[in-house]
Amino acid sequence: MRGKYLLGLIVILGALAYLVFGGLGQNLVYFLTPSEYLENQLKYQNRPVRLGGLVKPGTVQYDKDRLELRFVLTDGVAEVPVLHKGTPPGMFKEGQGVVVEGRFQNGVFQGTNLLVKHSENYQPPKAGWTPEDVRKLIQEAK
Repeated sequence: MRGKYLLGLIVILGALAYLVFGGLGQNLVYFLTPSEYLENQLKYQNRPVRLGGLVKPGTVQYDKDRLELRFVLTDGVAEVPVLHKGTPPGMFKEGQGVVVEGRFQNGVFQGTNLLVKHSENYQPPKAGWTPEDVRKLIQEAK
């Protein structure tokens, strides 16, 4: 009787391990730099990946009517053009570190999600500040 419980426990743990670790590999989204992409472009064509780097100064173009943001992402060695549809995050700017989720199609990275690196310094509002004071401070920082 005890052997049956032990065998059942092993089967359950094995199935659980397979579900956790077996499915994990299929759902990974890779983080690449522009240099890594250019080393093996065919491997990443039409495959969901994350592309990380800095927004190259002077390359940002935003069409408010079509909600298209175009810029070049660089790692200091290589550059990749990016097209992101939608409104850019409030902290998006040139020279900023970003990670873009999407797919490479015809040499252009088609972004679906844009993550912006921000400062790690938190400064709470000063005592007595109103929400309007905080809102003005945020607008000035942009």
